[in-house]
Amino acid sequence: MHMVIYALVEASTEDEALAAGKAVFNRLVGTGPHSRAVFDYFVTFEQEDVTMAGKARWGDLPTAAPINSEEGSELLDRAWNATKEEFQRNLDRVKEALDELSDEAIMRDEDLARHAFHQVGAYEGPSIPMYDQHAQGIRHRGQLDRILEEDEDGQTLWIVPADVHY
Repeated sequence: MHMVIYALVEASTEDEALAAGKAVFNRLVGTGPHSRAVFDYFVTFEQEDVTMAGKARWGDLPTAAPINSEEGSELLDRAWNATKEEFQRNLDRVKEALDELSDEAIMRDEDLARHAFHQVGAYEGPSIPMYDQHAQGIRHRGQLDRILEEDEDGQTLWIVPADVHY
């Protein structure tokens, strides 16, 4: 399956932001020495020759955008909404499982209840659409706000989208 994920990175230029974003995505696909793959591969949105991912799948998204720009704000809203929606979807499934299934049924993972429990607690992977520059999943609003506050002058924080397969 494919999804769009986002990296929030510090950079001075779009090229630096893209390079920093690719470093995040490389860690998430396991290409670094101290990383493990949580996604199979990624495609960033400057790649024109890809026919099944990136722009071909999701349309024209910016390659990278300063967080304080209109494009950056739109990407950030999109990323945060995806984060909230995915969390709520999994949390609702957990609540439903607790209400409807016996302990034994949950233990057997009927209706993928334990999978939903895992997704609610995940730090990376398909249930986490947004990452910081260290490839750490951004899981709650307080964490996002701290990252945004660190960009005091509004000039160094960029958002970089990528299409990932998992």
